[in-house]
This record gives sequence, C-alpha cells and structure tokens, in this order.
Amino acid sequence: MLSKTQLGTMLALQNNMNVKVNPEWLTAGYGYLRAAMVESVEAIEHHGWKWWKAQEKDLPQLQMEMIDIWHFALSDYLIKHQGDADKASETILNEISLSQAGVRFDDSIYTPESLGLLENLQLMTGLSAANRFSAFLFMHICQQCDLSGDELYRQYVGKNVLNFFRQDHGYKTGEYVKIWHGEEDNEHLMKVLNALDINASNYAEQVYDGLKVRYPG
Repeated sequence: MLSKTQLGTMLALQNNMNVKVNPEWLTAGYGYLRAAMVESVEAIEHHGWKWWKAQEKDLPQLQMEMIDIWHFALSDYLIKHQGDADKASETILNEISLSQAGVRFDDSIYTPESLGLLENLQLMTGLSAANRFSAFLFMHICQQCDLSGDELYRQYVGKNVLNFFRQDHGYKTGEYVKIWHGEEDNEHLMKVLNALDINASNYAEQVYDGLKVRYPG
C-alpha cells in the first residue's frame, strides 16, 4: 500500500517530467492509457503465456513494465483532474481501498484476489484499451509481482529521476552517454537506490545527485 506522501511525491515527479517533454501536456491529447495497454501486453510477454512451449516468468522485467505502466497511469489521473495532484491522489487512494467492489468491465465484476497474475494482466490490458484504469487492480498485480508499496515507490522514483537526468544531459539531442565506466545507466541507478533511504524528505533529489556524481560527462 502506498502512503499519501509517497503518492504525492510520485504525482509531482510525473507532472514535472511531462512538463519537461511538453509544457502543454495536460491538453495535448496524448494517449497515456494506450501506452499503458502496450506496456501491459509486454508484461504478459515477460510473464509467459504460450501453452505450446516452455516459458519462465521474468520477474525483474515484469516489475519494470509495471513501473512504466504506473508512469502512464499517473499521467492519466492528472489529466482527468485537470492537473490537480491532490484530487488525483484522493481518487487513487479511494480506488485502492475499494477492494470489496471488485473491478467492473464489460458488464461483469472481476475480483482480482481470485484471479492469477496472467488473468489480472489481461484484465488491466482490456481496461486500458477501453481507456480505463483501476488503481486497485494495479496494486494487486504489484503484490503478485512481489512489488510492495515501498518497492514500487523506490523503483518509480528511480526511473523517473533517471529519465529527467537523461533529458538534462542531452538525451533528446543524442549527446547523452548511456554507458558509464562499462555499465549501463540503469545499473548505476540501482546502486544509487540501494544506498539511499526512501523515507528521506528529499529522496528524489538524492537520487539525482547520486547519478550526477557517477556520470562521466
């Protein structure tokens, strides 16, 4: 379960990232839930679904897809509330707490607790394709993927800050260096995250500073 403080931080970071890409992002008409749908399908691929061949679930990649989906979902919540992060946060927290109501889709009520991970991923894909999202379903899938609220927060902030860092260092113009001292920036990010306390009030700033110290540019 996410805390109100964690959710507020994530919504603020998401808005900042979106503004950096396009200051008018709230009214640009971007298909954030379309993007969430595509990432959900990729999550299904990482889970494995083919009954005619042997497959193993790739949990780290599956978790990364969930983090990407959350970026797009937060953006959609902000759009639906005209950029009001407090109202978006209230809606998300209310949705998460309404587990008894289940998830309504196609005139049916689904209870994520009674479904397997693959079935819930398919449900999230269908909802996203219909331009809908369920924070409760998402958080239940996170539990099935071994992503606690704290771990979701840790990985989300890390990915968001890395994206911001990339933009600040020439990612869009092709000047950014992705390999640092023989390791990809994602690997450096994990080392930075492992050394920090997620409860720090300036956690995101510490992540950025940690990347800056390691960056060769």
